[in-house]
Amino acid sequence: QFEVDLYLKESACQTPLDWQYREEIQKLEKAGGRKNCRIFTYTDHDRFTNLEELCQKVTDLDHEVPSYLVERMANVRRRRQDRRPVEASSLKSKIITWEPSEEFIKNNHVINTPVQTMYIMGDLGPYGKLGKREYENVLCTIKVDGNGVITVKPDFTGTKGPYRIELDGDKREVWEYTIENASVQVQPEEEEREQRVFRDLYGRHKDYLSGLVGTDFEMPLPGTLRLFVNGEIVSAQGYEYDNLYVHFFLELPNQWSSSPFQQLSGVTQICATKTVGWDSVAYFCYPFTLEMFYTQEDEGVFPYSLPQWPVLYFEVLSLDFWQRYRVEGYGSLVLPASPGVHMLTIPTWRPVDLGTVAEMRRFFIGGSPELEDLTYIRIPSTFKGKRLSRFGFRTETTGSVTFRLYCLQQSKAFLENSALRQRMQSVLDRLGGFSQQSSVYNVLEAFQRARRRMQEARESLPQDLISPSASAV
Repeated sequence: QFEVDLYLKESACQTPLDWQYREEIQKLEKAGGRKNCRIFTYTDHDRFTNLEELCQKVTDLDHEVPSYLVERMANVRRRRQDRRPVEASSLKSKIITWEPSEEFIKNNHVINTPVQTMYIMGDLGPYGKLGKREYENVLCTIKVDGNGVITVKPDFTGTKGPYRIELDGDKREVWEYTIENASVQVQPEEEEREQRVFRDLYGRHKDYLSGLVGTDFEMPLPGTLRLFVNGEIVSAQGYEYDNLYVHFFLELPNQWSSSPFQQLSGVTQICATKTVGWDSVAYFCYPFTLEMFYTQEDEGVFPYSLPQWPVLYFEVLSLDFWQRYRVEGYGSLVLPASPGVHMLTIPTWRPVDLGTVAEMRRFFIGGSPELEDLTYIRIPSTFKGKRLSRFGFRTETTGSVTFRLYCLQQSKAFLENSALRQRMQSVLDRLGGFSQQSSVYNVLEAFQRARRRMQEARESLPQDLISPSASAV
């Protein structure tokens, strides 16, 4: 009704679309007026569309203050832009525009995705007061972009129940409405034709991706696992001195190997600490990449042994203004056996000497007891005995280092059928040839089944047979 009253006045008609609306309204008036006075629409080029987009808020805060970017972008409408192609000659001559105009900024700062919008409105005013702007409410928004994607907000009702609109006023009226898809059902012939078009499109896209990957895609040999780790030393926190750096290296156990060009060690940059809460934190954000291969041994070799996983050893050191360095802590990290993203915080320790002389030496001239072999952090690589004693080795707990690891695994064993894959617990089980692991799991499963049967048998027996005191009486 607002538009009917507006466009009946010749002074309000400014654009050709306004005059077209005026003619249609005059025809409606001659035919007896509008039949439905509650439901109407605002289309893409109506004045309401501009006002609605201009008044939209980013949050639901009542006293929201628009930011500088919101104010600058308020007058830029993405769907009204007509981007003209830039010729090659002008592109070469003008790589940088030193004095861009406001229209140039509008056309180049916003993503140019043409979108057409229609608002389905509802006049929820009381009878006798229809056509007033304060009673208009948006029931549904339909948008169609240049890619042919139709967005309906809110979604079709379905089984969720009707949508509710509660009006502010004395009566507190509540309106309920549903949104249904009334489109004509697609015929089977048209649906089949559409499916053929989709299959052709997906096939061409698959060929395109295959062309990007190429035919020389590496696949590990049967019984071989390829482990690829994109790691990051995120931070170190809780240490005594400032200007920290981390030295690390990777130890490959038996049956593991890497390419000759793979670097298995590294040193981070020296990083100053900042106070976060109660700790001094040094943010390294140092990336590293590790690639290694696991080759399965012959199954018939006895005795069987579970495969070991690569270990990342590291030490945290500090360097002061006089170029004196101190060992702040040692730590080790076993690479995760499951693929995915892993955030790990590893605590560290350092060896100490008793007495104040050692601490004064550490403070004034730097230096401290160090490990000659970093593998002593866990089990030394040269140790061949059965028991490793650390009696008398004095240490002190220091800070911790945070790692972020992105692990990828590749093996032909992953292509097994789904029935076997459901029983796989980790990558050690997925290699498929470990008889020792399958036997261990079989024994554990048999033990669990026997234990359950024993518990069921005990529950079914009378209490006087189970209790020795009852039988004695």
